Amino acid sequence: MNANPNFRFPGLRPAAWLFFLYLYMPIVVLLALSFNANRTATIWTGFTFDWYGVVLANQDMMNAAKNSLIVACSATLIATAVATLAALGMAGRRFRGQSGVAMVISLPLVVPEIVTAVATLLFFVAVGVRLGLTGLIVAHTVFCIPFAYLPIRARLDGMDRYLPEAAADLYAPPLAVFRRVTLPLLWPGILSGAMLAFIISLDDVVISSFIAGAGSTTLPIYIFGMIRIGITPEVNAISAIMLLVSILFVALSWLAGRSRPSRA
Repeated sequence: MNANPNFRFPGLRPAAWLFFLYLYMPIVVLLALSFNANRTATIWTGFTFDWYGVVLANQDMMNAAKNSLIVACSATLIATAVATLAALGMAGRRFRGQSGVAMVISLPLVVPEIVTAVATLLFFVAVGVRLGLTGLIVAHTVFCIPFAYLPIRARLDGMDRYLPEAAADLYAPPLAVFRRVTLPLLWPGILSGAMLAFIISLDDVVISSFIAGAGSTTLPIYIFGMIRIGITPEVNAISAIMLLVSILFVALSWLAGRSRPSRA
């Protein structure tokens, strides 16, 4: 295998290693300390799985995890459906103001999250939406839409646009063209967008902190509350579990996004 030609520049290889070390060493330390037997999370005294058992036996933490899964699954389903419709509409014939609509769809990606959180809270108070799981699902759906939209739109752009036209030329009804041609080709992009939306919703702290009411604490908020009184091995263990779930979903999203459209 030929070496990367960019590595001929002096210092580039060590700089690359330092970059990856800086990026991933804290995560490696977190994973290692989640198996630390010592009650003091940062002093290693031995190996144990006990803290994972403590986490699973913590009913308050499990309730927070349940709330996070309810919010993330609901927001993912709604956001992915809306993003799919938006991508299909944007991929059709060009219309006046299309660039502006694309910018509006992507705007939540560049707006600071604290601004979105404050604006959502003020809006909910103004229209009388009760803070809780329903409000969380609505808020998470809004900021998950652009994350689901981008992979779906990219998939549409990479599809052969003549295939649906060929099906239509063979007198296939529009619904049959979508169900038998467009949807099977688009499915990896939809799956990729849904997984990204799920991870973004599952990890959110800022917006959830503003919108969550009594009894609707999500897992990231619960972990943040634990850290405020000190880092414990339980925090390391639950963080490691969330990390593994995130890695799994991001890997599945990447695999779904890189699969080539079938021409069968």
